[in-house]
Amino acid sequence: MAEVVNLRTVKKQAARKAARSEADANAAKFGRTRAEREAEAARAAKAARDLDAHRRDFD
Repeated sequence: MAEVVNLRTVKKQAARKAARSEADANAAKFGRTRAEREAEAARAAKAARDLDAHRRDFD
């Protein structure tokens, strides 16, 4: 005898699986980890500080 399947549940599971695979693909393509973003921000801040440190003050 065949198993009874709720089609609405199957459709929702298929939609979740498709959305998850698309999200994983986008994360691999565009995403950066939090550590990478923070490291980039720290490098930019240090570069700005270093540049400001070399300014000459003309009064």
